[in-house]
Amino acid sequence: MNDVTLPPRSPRALYTARWVLPIAAEPIAHGAVLVEGERIAWVGSERESPLGSDANLEHVSLDDAVLMPGLVNAHSHLELTGLRGFLEGLDFREWLRTLTVVRQELLSEQDLLDASRLGIVEALRHGITTLADCTDSAQPIRALRELGVRGIGYVEVFGPDPAQRDGAIARLKERVATLRRDDTSLVRTGVSPHAPYTVSAALFRATADYARAEQLPMAVHVAESAAETAFVCHGTGPFAERLRARGIAVAPQARSPVAFLDATGVLAAQPLLIHVVRADDDDLARIAHHGASIVHCPISNAKLGQGIAPLDRMLAHDIATGLGTDSVASNDRMHLIDEVRQAILFHSVRSGVPDSLSAHAALALATRGSATALGLGGEIGTLEVGKAADLAAFPLDDVQPVFDPAVSLVHALAGRALASLVVVAGRVLVRSGRVQVELAEWRERQRVTSDRLREWRQHGPS
Repeated sequence: MNDVTLPPRSPRALYTARWVLPIAAEPIAHGAVLVEGERIAWVGSERESPLGSDANLEHVSLDDAVLMPGLVNAHSHLELTGLRGFLEGLDFREWLRTLTVVRQELLSEQDLLDASRLGIVEALRHGITTLADCTDSAQPIRALRELGVRGIGYVEVFGPDPAQRDGAIARLKERVATLRRDDTSLVRTGVSPHAPYTVSAALFRATADYARAEQLPMAVHVAESAAETAFVCHGTGPFAERLRARGIAVAPQARSPVAFLDATGVLAAQPLLIHVVRADDDDLARIAHHGASIVHCPISNAKLGQGIAPLDRMLAHDIATGLGTDSVASNDRMHLIDEVRQAILFHSVRSGVPDSLSAHAALALATRGSATALGLGGEIGTLEVGKAADLAAFPLDDVQPVFDPAVSLVHALAGRALASLVVVAGRVLVRSGRVQVELAEWRERQRVTSDRLREWRQHGPS
């Protein structure tokens, strides 16, 4: 049941702006995009518009703004939006442990749904029109459908003990079968065997087989931390200690976490690989060989102290690579333009060359790159005739002069870029900077939840 009333879709609209960034072509000064129904019908210079004075056309002038494809966030955890700032100061192992306890013991399904809704609203305000979300509760999938955004909801599966395989895969299949009945042209259901330290080799194989048989999109957290590498390569470290304390046998499994996914058949299912911070050229060659893709989350990786992912080598191996924010529990922001700027800065640090990743190339990672990594490159990610009308516009009023709209957007507006217009499949979800849904009830319930979490933290975990 949809609890949200969405605005009607305009049958025909012409959007004009000082700059149009098609991503697939050079910037267009004084450009225009014609939308008919859910599709882009024309892109070009406003003065060359074939429409003349069509009385049935809605004309939306965005003035001094950059109009571009909607941003594609290739990795999020929307249900964790209510934990923004809650896990500060914890090392990665304790961060994960506390997160798990809080999610299981303190957050209701309603809490997770409201958090997901508010996370999507935040995404829309920052020009994000597509989210690839990993979820334990599946509430983000409901919220994506309600709010009319595009996305993939990857249902997580856990089970580090091989003895858990049969039960875990049976439950996953049951949940996914139920969720897929409500899949739409905008929102699909996928699967996510969580990570090498929470999923056994046996469960990885079973999930990969299931994903291939059912043609399900799959996402996996991998090669994220030194602790994960120690666990996979040597059977040591904090993850190994925790599993042994639970009576689960641990042994070395592969030369690297990526090689472990290769050996268990996961790479053959062409998954979306999340993070890939600790990967060498052998790992990247394996990923490229199987046609798997990567989502780079630069700010989350840095905030958790995991390191700088080898984006330059990913691109050199011609791997489909996109950008993601991860959860606001590890990032504090749902702001993909921030990720674009950080990716550029880290690329320059690794190469020692200023602007070795240009603003245009980095914006392409957050649009066309992410779309391709998600298998949606034929539908979204660029402004081209026939593609879905997913658009975002960012005002440039406070950024003058503008010599290059991509540079101004990424380097001058990052951190404060709010979209004045967001359109998904032709439907306007943000107009004049305002999200077109009512938020008050969700926000009030989230405030109550925040008070409960604050009290729990003051008394300490049990």
